[in-house]
Parts: sequence; structure tokens; C-alpha cells
Amino acid sequence: MQEMSRAKPNLKNRVEELVEKAVVKMATAQPAFGQVRASNELKKTGVFISPGGVRSVWLRHQLETFPKRLKALEAQVSEQGLILTEAQIAALERAKEEKTVQGEIETHHPGYLGAQDTYYVGYIKGVGKIYQQTFIDTYTKVAQAKVYDRKNALVAADMLNDRVLPFYEQHAIPLLRILTDRGTEYCGTREHHEYELYLTIEDIDHSKTKAKSPQTNGICERFHRTIQEEFYAIAFRKKIYRSLEELQQDLEDWLHYYNYQRTHSGKYCFGKTPHQTFLDTIPLAKEKMLNNLAQQPAQHFFSAPDLSPQPEGMGPKKNEPDYPGSGNITLELLPGR
Repeated sequence: MQEMSRAKPNLKNRVEELVEKAVVKMATAQPAFGQVRASNELKKTGVFISPGGVRSVWLRHQLETFPKRLKALEAQVSEQGLILTEAQIAALERAKEEKTVQGEIETHHPGYLGAQDTYYVGYIKGVGKIYQQTFIDTYTKVAQAKVYDRKNALVAADMLNDRVLPFYEQHAIPLLRILTDRGTEYCGTREHHEYELYLTIEDIDHSKTKAKSPQTNGICERFHRTIQEEFYAIAFRKKIYRSLEELQQDLEDWLHYYNYQRTHSGKYCFGKTPHQTFLDTIPLAKEKMLNNLAQQPAQHFFSAPDLSPQPEGMGPKKNEPDYPGSGNITLELLPGR
């Protein structure tokens, strides 16, 4: 029976092999070029092919999109050890920025980067507007939260001082960097802004999201959706809160469930709870700490005998050791052993 599922390609209609190789080479040489610009640039070198022809070649080699061309470039560099051109470096940097904007944050171990954000909870009669300060360890997804009746730099710093830094100090891990948006509670002049001043005193680097791109801090945004659906939407229907302390107590109970019992599908959690992920990756964080680097092995220093031949009449005197130091060899250990 004749196969009728699809028309078989007519190889006679394909471009020449030299042209196809030039098109494939252009994909990694200039990964930021689209099919139209690649066609125009190839014409300058004497290779004539239409933009549609460029796309057809790229499709055959799985190079039709910018991310795929970047992936091919990275594979080529790792295999052949090529030196990147300025255009290739710019394309890789552009891809890195786009990943950051889409919420793909670079994080390597617990404490490497924490994300902090403000969430408007709602209005409680007799209390007023309720705001939540949220902090999440971007590697392990361990979350901390505290509710306030205002939104300013002082409460943002209080969140770190009261909940976040004591948690890291308890596990002997430093917090290196914090990612926030550009709200007034997080950004300002260091000398007159409580939050910026607190970060400076604690030696914590401050990174800010791209303007008008809340998805950059997508870890906090996703957590806010979770806490709204799994806690606030239920709690406000079961109980009437008359103070912040009541709400904070129930929030603490839910956070304990979130960190210690609720499994997480995060990138580094692999179905474990955030706190278990934190405990399992503490050695990874301590490996990066300078004060925990392995000490150099001890070296032993002693006076070695001089075995070179002595001129006549210059040998050791009577009742003296055969070589200097042979009667009293000293052994000195380096500190730490």
C-alpha cells in the first residue's frame, strides 16, 4: 500500500549544500538576526536565498527561534571552545535579561537571594487597611510573612529584623542579597531611608526589579496567590478578626503548615517541603562561605642535615653534633593542627 500520510519532500527543490551550510552558520554567528535580516546579510556575501528559504533551512536544523539558536551557540562553544564575538555576547546577555524579566531568577543555594514584597490583604473594620510583608528564600521556597497596618520603609526593615535574619542566623547561613520592587518602602536615599540603611548595616546587597515588570519578582506574586486562595479566602469566611494579633496568629499556623507539611513543586524542592529542602541544602550554602574553606594541611619544618662534603679541616669539632641542629631537632606545626 502506498503511504498517503504526508507528501515526501522533493530533494531536488532544496537549496544547494553550500548555501544551506552558510545559512546554518549565520544562525550561530548572529543568533539575534531574524530570517529577513539573515537573508539580506547573506546576499552581501554572495549567497542568495529568500527569507522563506532561510526559515526552511532553520526549521530542518531546529534553529527557527531565537532561544533555539542561542542553545545551539552555547553547545557549539562548550564543544569547540570558540571565542565569542561581540554580537554573540550581546545576544546571550539579552537572553539572560529576558529570563530575568520572565521571573527566571538566578539562585544557587539557600541565602543566596531572598525576595521581599508587600501584599495588600484587605480592610478590617476597627483596624483599617492590612498589609502583609512577604519574604521568600528563592532557592528553597521557605516563606516568612507578617501583617501590618501600614506600608513604609520601617515595617519593611522590621520584617527582616524580626523574622528573616533570625531564621538564617539560627542555621548559621548569611543572607547575601534581596530582590524587591521599586516601591517607596524599599527604595530611597540610604542616609534617610530605614530599609536601605538596614541593608547597608547588615551588609546585604539590594537588587530591584525592572520597572513595570512585576513578573520579575514572580516568586512572591505566585506565593501571594497561594496564600490568598488557601488561607485568607477561607479564614475571613470562618472568623471575624478584631486585631492584627489574631490574624497574625492564624497566619503563623498556616505558614508552619506551608513550610513544614505542604509539599512544594519548586525547581529545587523535588516534591519535598520547603523546610526540608532548606535543611538538605545547608551544606551547599556552607561550601560557598569563605570562612568555612578547608584549611591547608599542616607542614612540618625542621633543620635538615647538611650532607655536602666538607673541606679538609672544616669538619665538625670534637664533642659536637655531626651537623647543625642534629642534637636538637625542632618540630613546628602550623596553626590549626
